[in-house]
Amino acid sequence: MTLSHTPSSPAAGADRTFQVDLRGLVDLLSHHLYSSPRVYLRELLQNAVDALTARRGLEPGAPAGAFGIRLYADGSVVRVEDDGVGLTEADVHTFLATIGRSSKRADKIAEQRADFIGQFGIGLLSCFLVADEILVLSRSARTPDAPAVEWRGRGDGSYSVRALPASARPRPGTTVTLTPRADTGEWTRPVQVHALARHFGSLLRHPVTFDDGTGGPGAPVNPEPAPWARTYPTPGARSRALAAYGEETFGFTPLDTIELDLPAVGLKGIACILPDAVPAGRRHGHRVHVKGMLLSEQAEEILPEWAFFVRCVLDAESLRPTASRESLYEDDTLAAVRDALAERLRAWIARTAASDPDLLGRFLQAHHLAVKSLAVHDDEILRMLLPWLPFETTAGHATLDEFARTHRTVLVTSSVEEFRQVAAIASAAGLGVVNGGYTYDRELVHRLPEIRPEVSVADLDPATLTAHLDPVDRETELAAAAYLAQARDALAVFDCDVALRTFQPASAPALLLDSREARHERTRSQLAREQQGGVWGDILGHLRQEAPRAQLILNQLNPLVRTAVAIEEPDLARTSAEALYGQAAMLSRRPLRPAESSLINRSFLDLLAHALRKDS
Repeated sequence: MTLSHTPSSPAAGADRTFQVDLRGLVDLLSHHLYSSPRVYLRELLQNAVDALTARRGLEPGAPAGAFGIRLYADGSVVRVEDDGVGLTEADVHTFLATIGRSSKRADKIAEQRADFIGQFGIGLLSCFLVADEILVLSRSARTPDAPAVEWRGRGDGSYSVRALPASARPRPGTTVTLTPRADTGEWTRPVQVHALARHFGSLLRHPVTFDDGTGGPGAPVNPEPAPWARTYPTPGARSRALAAYGEETFGFTPLDTIELDLPAVGLKGIACILPDAVPAGRRHGHRVHVKGMLLSEQAEEILPEWAFFVRCVLDAESLRPTASRESLYEDDTLAAVRDALAERLRAWIARTAASDPDLLGRFLQAHHLAVKSLAVHDDEILRMLLPWLPFETTAGHATLDEFARTHRTVLVTSSVEEFRQVAAIASAAGLGVVNGGYTYDRELVHRLPEIRPEVSVADLDPATLTAHLDPVDRETELAAAAYLAQARDALAVFDCDVALRTFQPASAPALLLDSREARHERTRSQLAREQQGGVWGDILGHLRQEAPRAQLILNQLNPLVRTAVAIEEPDLARTSAEALYGQAAMLSRRPLRPAESSLINRSFLDLLAHALRKDS
């Protein structure tokens, strides 16, 4: 490996050449560019495939299968031999001895670079992850009767080259031999070399065989083409074969498989629909091959974020790998492929919605969140699937189509806690309420009239629900006036009003109506009062509005409430009102403020003490 040297005494102002510690550079590239020592075999396979591609360009009339790759590993050496284009002695000096220069970028074949996997001229350095020396024996197919050439590179940055007679390698091609270090046995044992070859090269288009040195015939590494490249007797047989391949690859039985084919970039493969729900925001990596060589098992960038309900196996011709060949280069081609694959997934959803309602139901049951995230931004998916998406409603979990059949006016809450506060009461009152507190749900429910014009949608507010609660008669209201006044006084610290109504179910003693926005506004108003006179007080004062109050609605139909409103002892009346407030706050399932937790504890102990005094 050669580098220029700086003159010992350059003239003032003269250009200088960088000084490079080649041993350190080799260590940096071979130990830090790649994620694992196992990639050495991928790089050797890749170089062999590119050499075969170049050989095929020289001899396009050669029969299929005429050129191949042979692997050998017996525990003492690892050898990769190909029938590729080979190298001349000049090529060896130019390409093997200069870091960063690749034969795939040579001027003669610059226009053919897209046919090659590697482009960077540094893959051979990965062999230093498992060996201290690399031996390359090559003979060029470009020149008839070309001699063989031997290149021996070492991890310290030195190398040697010598020409050998043609008999040293009777046929054109290249053989790379490694003598593994003692500490790299886990990557260079015969069984592991075979496993790595199948892992990286199972979809390669050239025949690859493996010999473990025991004298038996070489075992095929890629005995069959990719499953999508085979022919099948029936469409059903093809579908079953693709599903079986997905199960073997990913370890789960796909809910369905989607065949992917983008001829413009030479992409083929399958998308496997996951059978179970995926946590929100979690993205699975996809298995991506480039020209048959495995590039990555965790390529997230090939699909949009909303497509977390599938895992893909892809093989593409025109995607660019990064220098480490372990991920994809983000460019316009990748962006276009991502958009095209997204369209294939949308088409599958549309086709399933139109032709297979049972499969659609199972898909939505598992992946409704993914579909909701897509429907927010995709009008076509919205029109097709919004009526079929499940939501939490006062009638239980139901699709909007089912819910709209019995409720022409649909009310939607702005938070989960608001829904939990009102669900039972709204259901008893005949109101149709949808929980809009989950991601995407409120926005989607509001778009229901676009699909069902006969349905109206509105946000639920406390006044709407209160209007559906029946008032008590005048005599009952007057009889409870003293208690209600004491209750309002006791709960004034929480900016809470108290009213007496009748509603179902009678088992519910009280209903607390208090939105998150109202609590925030009261907090801001309180802060403004505390900061009165200061700079912040002036700012908050300009923003001050009439702070909405919470409402504790007592249910006259409940026996406990009827007993409470008849209490004449002031302290006991206050305590009972505090206890009813605390119980209603807990039933709302919203986070309790410290003052509310303290009130619940105090009212419980006061009621317990009163009961004990009464019994004694």
